[in-house]
Amino acid sequence: MRIPAQRRGAADTASTLPARRGGPVRFRSSRPDLLLCGALLLAIVLVQGWNITNFPTLSDDEGTYLAQAWAVQQGRGLAHYTYWYDHPPLGWIQIAGLTYLPSLFVPDSMTVAPMRFSMLAVSAASAVLLYVLARRLRLPRWAAGLAMGLFGLSPLSVVLQREIFLDNIAVMWMLLAFCLAASPSRHLWHHFASGLAAATAVLTKETMLVVLPALLVTMWRHSHRDTRKFAVTGAVTACALIGLTYPLYALLNAELLPGSGHVSLVDGITYQMGRAGSGFILDPGSGSHGVFESWLYYDTVLPLGGLAGAVLLLTTTRWSVTARALAGPALAAVILGLVALRPSGYLPAMYVIQALPFLALVLAGGAASVTHAVLRRRRAPGERRVLAYGRWALVGVLAAAAAAYVLPRWYDGNRTALTVDANAPYRQAAAWLGREVPDPASTRVLVDDALWLDAVHHGFAPGPGAIWFYKADLDPAVTKTLPRGWQDIDYVVSSPTVRRDAVTLPNVKAALEHSTPVAVFGEGEDRIEIRRTDRVANGS
Repeated sequence: MRIPAQRRGAADTASTLPARRGGPVRFRSSRPDLLLCGALLLAIVLVQGWNITNFPTLSDDEGTYLAQAWAVQQGRGLAHYTYWYDHPPLGWIQIAGLTYLPSLFVPDSMTVAPMRFSMLAVSAASAVLLYVLARRLRLPRWAAGLAMGLFGLSPLSVVLQREIFLDNIAVMWMLLAFCLAASPSRHLWHHFASGLAAATAVLTKETMLVVLPALLVTMWRHSHRDTRKFAVTGAVTACALIGLTYPLYALLNAELLPGSGHVSLVDGITYQMGRAGSGFILDPGSGSHGVFESWLYYDTVLPLGGLAGAVLLLTTTRWSVTARALAGPALAAVILGLVALRPSGYLPAMYVIQALPFLALVLAGGAASVTHAVLRRRRAPGERRVLAYGRWALVGVLAAAAAAYVLPRWYDGNRTALTVDANAPYRQAAAWLGREVPDPASTRVLVDDALWLDAVHHGFAPGPGAIWFYKADLDPAVTKTLPRGWQDIDYVVSSPTVRRDAVTLPNVKAALEHSTPVAVFGEGEDRIEIRRTDRVANGS
């Protein structure tokens, strides 16, 4: 069903920004938009792809999602150990699809560092969707390009979007949902598809659930008032029906409710909701503050400037057409900010990924609004030429000041991402395991998940041979194969993650205490030690 362009309602979402006067923006038929978006996309892919295997440091989370994707590819189930409903599995199922062809032709490449290239496709799709969304929200062309550049080239984005995180894939789906919700055609199927895309985003990373109210605001503002109730009802229904497939899966497997001898969805949710908090983000001694500082180390403009701009937009929607046009993205940024400000909440490093596109949109919209005010506010017909030149000069000064503040900081951050090799110790440790262990098929080694697939490719048995170190204490299916605890383990690969979490893992802690380094790669806190347990030394 096609709805004609709304006439009276145009002022609701209209902007006095220049692009508005040209009517709805058709991205695919606009050569200037295609050229600008294509040029920015090339720059983003080059910056994010260069040195992608060497920086940032491989993380255990990346290894976990990739190992679970490997299990899907190999037909071993939804995870490389028992799937326990920690996250919906759709995220790593998509990773399995993205990495399927490379793993088919070069099986040994199915490890964390090479597979980061698959995230370039996700980043590229998200960047293009953000440009389309900005144009559909009536930002001028240059502002849409600015949003895309802020999103894809900020050092904070470059570092986090390189990593194999579910959040990056979920952001892509949520941006698609916003694009469909703001479609200028206002077809009902666009809104239904928006609900489907939003459900996919939530099933990819469940934390996207908090962004749904902002999507609803965008859909409400951009739907035709005569069909709004059908559009919104259809979108909500589509989202709910797809979302319910997750508990339905658990129900069909008799794993919805807690019980003896099996995992359950309720147990998984209870664990996630009950995780120990990392403290208040503004408390200098808290873990959340450390995460917050790590974001600001790479970029202060996007997190702080974007959040301040989002709050300002939401408080000025009554007077500002730009604020009304960007109400949905601004609300998303504020909601995510409020969730991060929970006094006792858990704040992981990748949390900010969900907010990055909305922060970029808000900043670009703010820049467009200021530019428009300088160039057009109180301009009278026949304005003197010298005054018009003065307006443009002021815009030039403001743009130069912003560039002088941002570009040197971004240059430093991106230079680190483009030149530093932070993963040499991991590569050396993986090579040592493949070269120095004489009989890997009958050897048991504790590793973090960043190295788990390397160990599997070197011949260690996946599961009881190459053991993800958490499982040595937390998975009954693994602990029963270790009746003598550390004495049933041959090697421990002591990475920063293993040393940090061994405090609460008795078997891992004992294995570290009863072992001796046989190879050390790197130095300081980031070193990787391969430790042989006393069991091997004593010949037991």
